[in-house]
Amino acid sequence: VEAARAQIVAAVPATRGQRLARRWIYERILPSPLLLTAAGALLWLYQASGLQRLVRASALLKLLEWPRGRLRMLEQLLPEAEAPFFFGKIGKTFPAEGVRRYRVALLAGCVAGVAFARLNEATVRVLRKNGCEVTVPDGQTCCGALHAHAGLLETARKLARRNIDAFLKEDWDAIVSNTAGCGAALKEYHELLAGDAEYAEKARRFSARVRDATEFLAAIELNREMGPVDAVVTYQDSCHLAHGQGIRSAPRKLLDAVPGLTFREMAHPDTCCGSAGVYNVVHNDMAMAILRKKMDDVNATGAAVVATANPGCMLELRAGARLYGRNQRVVHVIEILDQAYAAGRAAGREIQ
Repeated sequence: VEAARAQIVAAVPATRGQRLARRWIYERILPSPLLLTAAGALLWLYQASGLQRLVRASALLKLLEWPRGRLRMLEQLLPEAEAPFFFGKIGKTFPAEGVRRYRVALLAGCVAGVAFARLNEATVRVLRKNGCEVTVPDGQTCCGALHAHAGLLETARKLARRNIDAFLKEDWDAIVSNTAGCGAALKEYHELLAGDAEYAEKARRFSARVRDATEFLAAIELNREMGPVDAVVTYQDSCHLAHGQGIRSAPRKLLDAVPGLTFREMAHPDTCCGSAGVYNVVHNDMAMAILRKKMDDVNATGAAVVATANPGCMLELRAGARLYGRNQRVVHVIEILDQAYAAGRAAGREIQ
């Protein structure tokens, strides 16, 4: 599909809006921590000032696009800007807690550095708790997944080369991603660069080291020093994790390890939530119809928490919980582990 999109991009003349989007969003903003920080600061001001609450409470967005109100639906998908952003952690190394068992490198991501900074920090904490020395390598950039999805394969290849150069400076036990969409792209660098004489072998070595965070943690001897998380939780399979990477049992194994947690499987857990990269933006009506069906399955479980393993799914499901659900809390599996370890530390202090 991505190869076909690349041919379409090359053969079909782009509109002015498409050219601007490709130039600014794909080629300039996503690969640039500086521009992402600027965009994130504007988003933070919109949210922290109360303007977002005012806009959502008013009929302004609905009136602007009457009768369909598409702009209003797109606004519901805006991520929360999580200041301070994670880009300040790039280039740093965090020591393992206790005996070091592994040395891993973490992909910081692009949008994740703004909208999921706390998830990245939780990932570092959980990995450290499990004997990992965690480095966030300098020089890394956007993984290129969204570029490949959009048919911009040459730009995706440029980003892949930059990441390979950044991550292969050292020999890691694993290159870890907490974002299923990014991880799927990283694991396919060897295919993306198969025709590149200089990078084909490097790409194979790189892809062989990539692990999803849940995949990595489920494969090692997990630290069981957890406190209880008293919650009823259901799990949504990210398409890029379940179908793209073939990882289904690992997240469930981790959830099953958390004391106090009650897990309830939803019907059709591996059907799409409607996010699908930027599908929920370019085909918002269809994405929202898919999301409504997904929330019917979530609501039927009675779970108060929805766990998943991909930030794109988290954004979509959070909108679904507001619009069609029961205001369920939507979190990453790693964040539940982080909560359990925090509860374990608190219990340990009380015993002392």
